[in-house]
Amino acid sequence: MGYTYDWKLTGIRKQNTDTLDNVIVNTYWRLTGVDETGHSGSFTGATPLSLDSVDTASFTTYEELSENQVLGWVKDIVSGSGPSNYWSHIQSQIEKDINVHKYNRVMVMENDLPWAETSGSNSYGVNPLPV
Repeated sequence: MGYTYDWKLTGIRKQNTDTLDNVIVNTYWRLTGVDETGHSGSFTGATPLSLDSVDTASFTTYEELSENQVLGWVKDIVSGSGPSNYWSHIQSQIEKDINVHKYNRVMVMENDLPWAETSGSNSYGVNPLPV
């Protein structure tokens, strides 16, 4: 089953270093998946970014960052070829969330079972108001 995905940054954490200001060190994000029938599910994540991996020669200042650029860093970590890839887990959680909404579970108590004498009646012992 194929999904359409929508990534959204919901927050970031930044930090200064000896040589750079406003370095992004953590991202907070939400990924929403929508199936072919329009049901959606979400996964919320937080992805740390290492100060050690900052390339000072190609550093983009905070004011010049775009959401797509930061989301690209996140996507490289969570769905890339590195050891921190947990894309299958994210997809699984979105699928579970979609199924919760798609296949609604309803708890039926003893008094409302189809064979119960009170099934379909007001099982709280209160007479309904006259119409």
